[in-house]
Amino acid sequence: MMQIIIILLLILIILFAVVMTVRKFRRGGGCCGEHEAEIHSKRKKFSRKDYPFLTEIRIQGMTCINCARRVETALNELDGIQARVDLSTGKAKIFSVSPPDEKLLFSVIARAGYLPGK
Repeated sequence: MMQIIIILLLILIILFAVVMTVRKFRRGGGCCGEHEAEIHSKRKKFSRKDYPFLTEIRIQGMTCINCARRVETALNELDGIQARVDLSTGKAKIFSVSPPDEKLLFSVIARAGYLPGK
């Protein structure tokens, strides 16, 4: 009886692995859709004097330029915020018109799929 349960568990695990592999190949694979269209951030020219507050946040989990653009776009959708994300340093420089709500910034980064930190 125990052997039958183990065999059924192995079959389920193999079936799950096959389904996930097929799904990955259909969608394009990669952490952030390496075969999807490139993400373009909503980067606008801005004057530093209009955004006097600067906050730097370290971001973990970014592996490619699309990851950085995804975070930058998510942050730039907030009112009064202009963000620049640098993949090589793993940091976001966030310029704002008023003192930023760090909890809000952290939650936006987390919703984009990455781990924020100081």
